[in-house]
Amino acid sequence: MHIAFLTPMASVTLDVVRTLLPSDCTINFAQTTSKEEHAKLLADADIAMVVGTYMDGDLIRQAPRLKMIQKWGIGVDKIDLAAAKEKGIVVAITAGATSTPVSEHTVLLMLAVSRRLPVAHRGLCEGKWNAIDLRTVCSKLEGKTVGMFGFGSIAQHVAKRLSGFDVNIIYHSRRQVAPEIENRLQARYVDFESLLAQSDVLSLHAPLSAQTHHRFNSDTFAKMKRGAILINTARGELIDEPALVQALQTGQLSGAGLDTYEAEPPRADNPLFLMDQVVTTPHSAAGVYDNVPYLVGHMFKNIALFRQGLPIASADLITSNEPLRRTT
Repeated sequence: MHIAFLTPMASVTLDVVRTLLPSDCTINFAQTTSKEEHAKLLADADIAMVVGTYMDGDLIRQAPRLKMIQKWGIGVDKIDLAAAKEKGIVVAITAGATSTPVSEHTVLLMLAVSRRLPVAHRGLCEGKWNAIDLRTVCSKLEGKTVGMFGFGSIAQHVAKRLSGFDVNIIYHSRRQVAPEIENRLQARYVDFESLLAQSDVLSLHAPLSAQTHHRFNSDTFAKMKRGAILINTARGELIDEPALVQALQTGQLSGAGLDTYEAEPPRADNPLFLMDQVVTTPHSAAGVYDNVPYLVGHMFKNIALFRQGLPIASADLITSNEPLRRTT
Protein backbone atom coordinates (compact mmCIF):
# COMPACT_ATOMS: atom_id res chain seq x y z
CA MET A 1 0.00 0.00 0.00
CA HIS A 2 1.53 3.30 -1.11
CA ILE A 3 0.73 6.63 0.54
CA ALA A 4 1.24 10.15 -0.81
CA PHE A 5 1.58 12.80 1.91
CA LEU A 6 0.66 15.94 0.00
CA THR A 7 1.28 18.74 2.50
CA PRO A 8 4.82 20.01 3.18
CA MET A 9 5.55 19.82 6.92
CA ALA A 10 8.49 20.35 9.26
CA SER A 11 10.97 17.48 9.17
CA VAL A 12 10.47 16.62 12.86
CA THR A 13 6.74 16.26 12.22
CA LEU A 14 7.33 13.99 9.24
CA ASP A 15 9.69 11.92 11.39
CA VAL A 16 6.69 11.04 13.57
CA VAL A 17 4.79 9.95 10.46
CA ARG A 18 7.72 7.77 9.39
CA THR A 19 7.98 6.25 12.86
CA LEU A 20 4.30 5.27 12.96
CA LEU A 21 4.09 4.18 9.32
CA PRO A 22 2.93 0.53 9.09
CA SER A 23 5.74 -1.77 7.99
CA ASP A 24 3.87 -2.90 4.88
CA CYS A 25 3.27 0.67 3.63
CA THR A 26 5.50 3.02 1.70
CA ILE A 27 5.19 6.80 1.69
CA ASN A 28 6.37 9.81 -0.34
CA PHE A 29 6.25 13.35 0.99
CA ALA A 30 5.48 16.45 -1.07
CA GLN A 31 8.17 19.12 -1.03
CA THR A 32 5.99 21.90 -2.46
CA THR A 33 2.35 22.92 -2.73
CA SER A 34 2.33 22.67 -6.53
CA LYS A 35 -0.48 20.76 -8.17
CA GLU A 36 2.00 19.29 -10.65
CA GLU A 37 4.05 17.64 -7.91
CA HIS A 38 0.91 16.38 -6.22
CA ALA A 39 -0.31 14.82 -9.45
CA LYS A 40 3.01 12.97 -9.80
CA LEU A 41 2.87 11.69 -6.24
CA LEU A 42 -0.70 10.50 -6.73
CA ALA A 43 0.12 8.61 -9.93
CA ASP A 44 0.92 5.44 -7.97
CA ALA A 45 -0.70 6.26 -4.60
CA ASP A 46 -3.44 4.17 -3.02
CA ILE A 47 -3.96 6.66 -0.20
CA ALA A 48 -3.49 10.42 0.10
CA MET A 49 -2.80 12.08 3.45
CA VAL A 50 -3.43 15.83 3.53
CA VAL A 51 -3.31 18.67 6.02
CA GLY A 52 -4.32 21.93 4.33
CA THR A 53 -3.79 20.91 0.72
CA TYR A 54 -6.37 21.57 -2.00
CA MET A 55 -7.55 18.41 -3.72
CA ASP A 56 -9.76 19.55 -6.57
CA GLY A 57 -11.78 17.34 -8.87
CA ASP A 58 -9.10 17.19 -11.56
CA LEU A 59 -6.44 16.02 -9.14
CA ILE A 60 -8.73 13.36 -7.71
CA ARG A 61 -9.99 12.09 -11.07
CA GLN A 62 -6.45 11.84 -12.48
CA ALA A 63 -5.23 9.61 -9.62
CA PRO A 64 -5.69 6.13 -11.11
CA ARG A 65 -5.12 4.06 -7.94
CA LEU A 66 -6.44 6.41 -5.27
CA LYS A 67 -8.84 4.66 -2.89
CA MET A 68 -8.76 6.84 0.23
CA ILE A 69 -8.10 10.42 1.32
CA GLN A 70 -7.20 10.76 5.00
CA LYS A 71 -7.45 14.31 6.35
CA TRP A 72 -5.18 15.54 9.15
CA GLY A 73 -7.74 17.35 11.30
CA ILE A 74 -11.41 17.87 10.49
CA GLY A 75 -11.90 20.50 7.78
CA VAL A 76 -12.73 19.08 4.35
CA ASP A 77 -13.63 22.31 2.55
CA LYS A 78 -10.47 22.03 0.41
CA ILE A 79 -11.37 18.53 -0.85
CA ASP A 80 -13.76 18.04 -3.76
CA LEU A 81 -16.06 15.60 -2.01
CA ALA A 82 -18.32 15.19 -5.04
CA ALA A 83 -15.38 14.02 -7.15
CA ALA A 84 -14.28 11.63 -4.40
CA LYS A 85 -17.79 10.22 -4.11
CA GLU A 86 -18.01 9.89 -7.89
CA LYS A 87 -14.88 7.69 -7.88
CA GLY A 88 -15.86 5.74 -4.78
CA ILE A 89 -12.95 7.17 -2.78
CA VAL A 90 -13.23 7.07 0.99
CA VAL A 91 -12.64 10.43 2.71
CA ALA A 92 -11.95 10.31 6.44
CA ILE A 93 -11.06 12.90 9.07
CA THR A 94 -9.65 12.69 12.60
CA ALA A 95 -12.67 13.82 14.61
CA GLY A 96 -11.72 15.01 18.07
CA ALA A 97 -7.99 14.62 17.54
CA THR A 98 -7.34 18.38 17.63
CA SER A 99 -10.08 19.39 20.08
CA THR A 100 -7.72 19.86 23.02
CA PRO A 101 -5.07 22.08 21.37
CA VAL A 102 -7.61 24.14 19.39
CA SER A 103 -9.79 24.70 22.45
CA GLU A 104 -6.76 25.75 24.51
CA HIS A 105 -5.75 28.16 21.75
CA THR A 106 -9.27 29.56 21.64
CA VAL A 107 -9.16 30.42 25.34
CA LEU A 108 -5.66 31.82 24.82
CA LEU A 109 -7.02 34.24 22.20
CA MET A 110 -9.92 35.26 24.44
CA LEU A 111 -7.51 36.17 27.23
CA ALA A 112 -4.90 37.76 24.95
CA VAL A 113 -7.49 40.04 23.33
CA SER A 114 -9.20 40.91 26.61
CA ARG A 115 -5.89 41.81 28.23
CA ARG A 116 -4.21 43.33 25.13
CA LEU A 117 -1.28 40.97 25.55
CA PRO A 118 0.63 41.96 22.37
CA VAL A 119 0.40 45.65 23.30
CA ALA A 120 1.73 44.96 26.79
CA HIS A 121 4.57 42.79 25.46
CA ARG A 122 5.53 45.17 22.66
CA GLY A 123 5.46 48.16 25.01
CA LEU A 124 7.90 46.58 27.42
CA CYS A 125 10.19 45.57 24.56
CA GLU A 126 10.17 49.21 23.44
CA GLY A 127 11.04 50.48 26.93
CA LYS A 128 7.50 51.62 27.82
CA TRP A 129 5.74 50.99 31.12
CA ASN A 130 2.13 51.27 29.98
CA ALA A 131 0.26 49.67 32.88
CA ILE A 132 -1.89 52.78 33.43
CA ASP A 133 -3.01 52.90 29.79
CA LEU A 134 -3.70 49.15 29.67
CA ARG A 135 -6.07 49.44 32.62
CA THR A 136 -8.38 51.61 30.51
CA VAL A 137 -8.79 49.07 27.67
CA CYS A 138 -8.41 45.63 29.31
CA SER A 139 -11.28 43.54 30.63
CA LYS A 140 -11.81 40.31 32.57
CA LEU A 141 -13.67 37.19 31.45
CA GLU A 142 -15.49 36.62 34.73
CA GLY A 143 -19.18 37.40 34.48
CA LYS A 144 -19.15 37.69 30.69
CA THR A 145 -21.41 35.80 28.30
CA VAL A 146 -19.38 33.65 25.92
CA GLY A 147 -21.25 32.60 22.80
CA MET A 148 -20.33 29.71 20.51
CA PHE A 149 -21.34 29.56 16.85
CA GLY A 150 -21.27 25.80 16.36
CA PHE A 151 -21.11 23.41 19.30
CA GLY A 152 -19.19 20.35 18.19
CA SER A 153 -16.23 18.72 19.88
CA ILE A 154 -13.93 21.76 19.84
CA ALA A 155 -16.57 24.17 21.12
CA GLN A 156 -17.53 21.74 23.87
CA HIS A 157 -13.89 21.49 24.89
CA VAL A 158 -13.76 25.30 25.01
CA ALA A 159 -16.82 25.33 27.26
CA LYS A 160 -15.16 22.78 29.54
CA ARG A 161 -12.00 24.88 29.78
CA LEU A 162 -14.01 28.00 30.58
CA SER A 163 -15.74 26.35 33.53
CA GLY A 164 -13.32 27.91 36.01
CA PHE A 165 -13.76 31.44 34.65
CA ASP A 166 -17.34 31.91 35.93
CA VAL A 167 -18.73 32.85 32.53
CA ASN A 168 -22.19 32.29 31.07
CA ILE A 169 -22.08 30.01 28.02
CA ILE A 170 -24.62 30.14 25.20
CA TYR A 171 -24.43 28.48 21.80
CA HIS A 172 -26.13 28.23 18.45
CA SER A 173 -25.70 25.30 16.06
CA ARG A 174 -27.61 23.40 13.41
CA ARG A 175 -29.04 21.17 16.10
CA GLN A 176 -29.29 21.37 19.86
CA VAL A 177 -27.06 18.97 21.77
CA ALA A 178 -28.38 16.45 24.28
CA PRO A 179 -29.61 17.87 27.63
CA GLU A 180 -26.95 15.93 29.53
CA ILE A 181 -24.21 17.68 27.54
CA GLU A 182 -25.79 21.08 28.15
CA ASN A 183 -26.07 20.34 31.87
CA ARG A 184 -22.51 19.06 32.15
CA LEU A 185 -21.10 22.12 30.37
CA GLN A 186 -23.63 24.59 31.76
CA ALA A 187 -24.39 25.73 28.21
CA ARG A 188 -27.69 27.07 26.89
CA TYR A 189 -28.99 26.85 23.33
CA VAL A 190 -30.19 30.14 21.77
CA ASP A 191 -31.27 31.24 18.30
CA PHE A 192 -28.80 33.05 16.08
CA GLU A 193 -30.17 36.54 16.75
CA SER A 194 -29.93 35.99 20.50
CA LEU A 195 -26.38 34.68 20.12
CA LEU A 196 -25.38 37.93 18.45
CA ALA A 197 -27.22 40.19 20.87
CA GLN A 198 -26.11 38.52 24.10
CA SER A 199 -22.47 37.51 23.54
CA ASP A 200 -19.69 39.58 25.10
CA VAL A 201 -17.26 37.15 23.48
CA LEU A 202 -18.37 35.27 20.37
CA SER A 203 -16.27 32.27 19.31
CA LEU A 204 -16.66 30.63 15.90
CA HIS A 205 -16.58 26.83 15.62
CA ALA A 206 -18.56 26.00 12.49
CA PRO A 207 -17.32 24.33 9.30
CA LEU A 208 -17.13 26.30 6.07
CA SER A 209 -20.10 25.75 3.76
CA ALA A 210 -22.32 27.71 1.41
CA GLN A 211 -24.50 28.52 4.42
CA THR A 212 -21.68 29.70 6.69
CA HIS A 213 -19.56 31.61 4.14
CA HIS A 214 -19.42 35.27 5.27
CA ARG A 215 -22.08 34.54 7.88
CA PHE A 216 -20.37 37.24 9.92
CA ASN A 217 -20.67 40.44 7.93
CA SER A 218 -21.66 44.07 8.36
CA ASP A 219 -25.29 43.13 9.12
CA THR A 220 -24.40 40.58 11.79
CA PHE A 221 -21.73 42.80 13.34
CA ALA A 222 -24.32 45.57 13.66
CA LYS A 223 -26.56 43.19 15.64
CA MET A 224 -23.81 42.19 18.06
CA LYS A 225 -23.43 43.74 21.48
CA ARG A 226 -21.37 46.91 21.13
CA GLY A 227 -17.84 46.29 22.38
CA ALA A 228 -18.01 42.51 21.93
CA ILE A 229 -14.96 40.42 21.06
CA LEU A 230 -14.89 38.02 18.09
CA ILE A 231 -12.73 34.88 18.14
CA ASN A 232 -12.16 32.65 15.09
CA THR A 233 -10.25 29.36 15.21
CA ALA A 234 -12.51 27.73 12.59
CA ARG A 235 -12.32 28.96 8.99
CA GLY A 236 -11.42 32.48 7.85
CA GLU A 237 -14.12 32.54 5.19
CA LEU A 238 -16.81 32.59 7.89
CA ILE A 239 -15.96 36.29 8.24
CA ASP A 240 -16.22 39.14 5.75
CA GLU A 241 -12.85 40.67 6.62
CA PRO A 242 -13.45 44.23 5.31
CA ALA A 243 -16.65 44.31 7.38
CA LEU A 244 -14.70 43.12 10.43
CA VAL A 245 -12.11 45.86 9.92
CA GLN A 246 -14.87 48.47 9.81
CA ALA A 247 -16.58 47.07 12.91
CA LEU A 248 -13.29 47.29 14.80
CA GLN A 249 -12.53 50.78 13.53
CA THR A 250 -15.92 52.10 14.64
CA GLY A 251 -15.78 50.39 18.03
CA GLN A 252 -18.79 48.19 17.31
CA LEU A 253 -16.40 45.37 18.20
CA SER A 254 -13.70 46.03 20.78
CA GLY A 255 -11.36 43.29 19.63
CA ALA A 256 -10.77 40.12 17.67
CA GLY A 257 -8.61 37.03 18.03
CA LEU A 258 -7.96 35.35 14.70
CA ASP A 259 -6.20 32.13 13.78
CA THR A 260 -7.74 31.80 10.30
CA TYR A 261 -8.17 34.20 7.37
CA GLU A 262 -10.04 34.56 4.11
CA ALA A 263 -6.79 34.10 2.17
CA GLU A 264 -4.03 31.97 3.62
CA PRO A 265 -1.38 33.03 4.00
CA PRO A 266 -2.85 36.56 4.25
CA ARG A 267 -1.18 39.60 2.73
CA ALA A 268 1.36 41.29 4.97
CA ASP A 269 -0.49 44.60 4.56
CA ASN A 270 -3.76 43.20 5.92
CA PRO A 271 -5.17 46.07 8.02
CA LEU A 272 -6.07 43.65 10.82
CA PHE A 273 -2.35 43.26 11.54
CA LEU A 274 -2.03 46.96 12.36
CA MET A 275 -4.74 47.03 15.04
CA ASP A 276 -3.78 46.96 18.71
CA GLN A 277 -7.11 45.34 19.61
CA VAL A 278 -6.51 42.34 17.31
CA VAL A 279 -4.45 39.27 18.17
CA THR A 280 -3.43 37.08 15.23
CA THR A 281 -1.83 33.66 14.86
CA PRO A 282 -0.95 31.76 11.65
CA HIS A 283 -3.62 29.01 11.60
CA SER A 284 -1.61 27.28 14.30
CA ALA A 285 -4.30 26.49 16.87
CA ALA A 286 -4.01 22.75 16.29
CA GLY A 287 -0.25 22.83 15.85
CA VAL A 288 1.26 21.46 19.03
CA TYR A 289 4.06 18.93 18.70
CA ASP A 290 3.05 16.73 21.60
CA ASN A 291 -0.33 16.06 19.93
CA VAL A 292 1.24 14.88 16.66
CA PRO A 293 1.72 11.20 17.63
CA TYR A 294 -1.89 10.98 18.79
CA LEU A 295 -3.21 12.58 15.61
CA VAL A 296 -1.00 10.57 13.25
CA GLY A 297 -1.93 7.40 15.11
CA HIS A 298 -5.59 8.29 14.57
CA MET A 299 -4.96 8.65 10.83
CA PHE A 300 -3.17 5.31 10.55
CA LYS A 301 -5.92 3.61 12.57
CA ASN A 302 -8.48 4.78 10.00
CA ILE A 303 -6.23 3.58 7.19
CA ALA A 304 -5.84 0.18 8.86
CA LEU A 305 -9.61 -0.19 9.26
CA PHE A 306 -10.11 0.70 5.61
CA ARG A 307 -7.51 -1.80 4.43
CA GLN A 308 -9.11 -4.55 6.51
CA GLY A 309 -12.57 -3.79 5.18
CA LEU A 310 -13.76 -2.78 8.65
CA PRO A 311 -16.02 0.22 9.31
CA ILE A 312 -14.44 3.57 10.09
CA ALA A 313 -16.10 5.44 12.96
CA SER A 314 -19.07 7.43 11.71
CA ALA A 315 -17.64 10.64 13.19
CA ASP A 316 -14.58 10.21 10.95
CA LEU A 317 -16.25 9.00 7.75
CA ILE A 318 -17.08 11.79 5.30
CA THR A 319 -17.60 9.73 2.13
CA SER A 320 -17.82 5.96 1.76
CA ASN A 321 -16.45 3.81 -1.04
CA GLU A 322 -19.84 3.38 -2.64
CA PRO A 323 -19.69 5.17 -6.02
CA LEU A 324 -22.18 7.94 -6.69
CA ARG A 325 -25.21 6.51 -8.47
CA ARG A 326 -26.27 8.59 -11.43
CA THR A 327 -29.97 8.97 -12.12
CA THR A 328 -29.70 9.81 -15.81
